[in-house]
Amino acid sequence: MTTTTRTERTVLDDARDQLAEAVKILGLPADVHAMLAEPRRELSVSIPLRRDDGSIEVLRGYRVQHNYSRGPGKGGVRFDDAVDLDEVRALAMWMTWKCALLDVPYGGAKGGVRIDPRRYSIAELERVTRRYTSEIAPIIGPEIDIPAPDIGTDERTMAWMMDTYSVGRGHTVLGVVTGKPIALGGSQGRAAATSRGVVAVSLEVLHHLGIRPEGATAAVQGFGKVGRGAARFLAEEGLRVVAVSDVDGAISHPDGLDLPALEAYVDETGSVVGFPGSSPISGEEVLAAEVDLLVPAAVEGVIHAGNAEAVRARVIVEGANGPLSADADRILGERGVLVVPDILANAGGVVVSYFEWVQANQSYWWTEAEVNEKLVDRMTHAWRDVLVYATERHLSLRLAATCMAVERVWRAHEVRGLYP
Repeated sequence: MTTTTRTERTVLDDARDQLAEAVKILGLPADVHAMLAEPRRELSVSIPLRRDDGSIEVLRGYRVQHNYSRGPGKGGVRFDDAVDLDEVRALAMWMTWKCALLDVPYGGAKGGVRIDPRRYSIAELERVTRRYTSEIAPIIGPEIDIPAPDIGTDERTMAWMMDTYSVGRGHTVLGVVTGKPIALGGSQGRAAATSRGVVAVSLEVLHHLGIRPEGATAAVQGFGKVGRGAARFLAEEGLRVVAVSDVDGAISHPDGLDLPALEAYVDETGSVVGFPGSSPISGEEVLAAEVDLLVPAAVEGVIHAGNAEAVRARVIVEGANGPLSADADRILGERGVLVVPDILANAGGVVVSYFEWVQANQSYWWTEAEVNEKLVDRMTHAWRDVLVYATERHLSLRLAATCMAVERVWRAHEVRGLYP
C-alpha cells in the first residue's frame, strides 16, 4: 500500500502553532492546547446548483464553530474557489481569539463555499446562497452562530441568508446575520468598519513609532472590501498611498495615488489596472514597496519565507486574516519590522457586527457617528492593552494578542466547567 506524507504547511498549522506557543507562555495545562485546537462543531454540506443554462453543478460548503465558551459563534462566510475545510477551521479559530481580544461576547466561527463568484450570474449566486443557508440553518441563529460577509460575499448575500433563514422560521429574524443592508436592520458604518479599524490601529502604531501621518507613505495589497476603504481613510489622514493591487494587477505613483479618482475608475472598469497616470507594477512589488506602512488586505499567506526578505515597510498592519506565514513572521521579527496581527488589526468588522446585533436585538439603531466613535474607542483601547502586555513580557505583538485572547477564552471555559 502506498502512503503519502503531507509536507506543505497550511494556515491551520500556523494557527495551531500560535495557540501552542501561547499555551506554553501562559503556563496552562498541556491538555488545554488539545481542547482549544479542535473545533467544537463543523459541518460540510453539498450544494447542488441549477445553472442558468439548465445544467447541474455540485458545490461544497462548510460552517465551522471553533469555540463558544464566551458566547454564540461569530464569523464570516466567504465565496472563493480556494476554500477548504482546513482554511475554514483556521479562520474560525482566529475569530475566537479576535472576539476575546476585543472583549466581544462571541466565540469564533467561519463558513465558506468553494466557488469563484465572478463566474456565476446574480441569480445563480442567490440560489447557491439560499441552498447553503438552508443546509446550515440547524446550527445558526441569533443566539447560536451569526454569519457575516467575507471574501466574495456582501450585504446582498446577507439579505438572502436572512430571508432564507426567516422563511424557515416563519417570521423575520434580523439578528441571524450581520453586515445586512440598512433597510433590513443593518448598522450604519458596518460596510467600512474593518477598513476604519485597520486605519485606527495604523495611526496608533505610527504615533507609537514617532511617524507623523502627514507625508508618511503606505502600500495596500488588495483593493476589495478592506483594502479599498483602508487606502481611502489612510489618504484622508494625510498618508501618501503610493501602491495598490487587486486580483488583476498592481499600480503605483511615487507622489501618491488619487484615491477618489481611483475608486471611480475601479467602479467603472472593475480593476485598478490601467488607472490613468499610474505605473503598472507586479503584486510582489507592492509587498516590497519602500514605505512606512504596508497593509496586506487580501488573502492568507501572501508574505512567506520566499518573499519576506524583500519586504521594506517599517510597519505591517494585517488587514487580511493570516497574510503572513509563520516563517515570514519570524523573519520580519528578526529584522525589526513591527507587525500588528490580524486578530487585532482587522477586528473592526466583528466589533461593528456586534454593534449591529445589539441594535437588531433592541430594535434601536445608532447614528454612523456614534458607531464610528465606539469602534475607534474599542480599537485604540485594544491596541494599547496589547502594546502594554507585549512590552511588559517582552513578546511580539502577535504573541501578546494571542496570549491575552487565549487566557480570556480559557478563563471562561474554566469557570463554566467541563460538561460530563
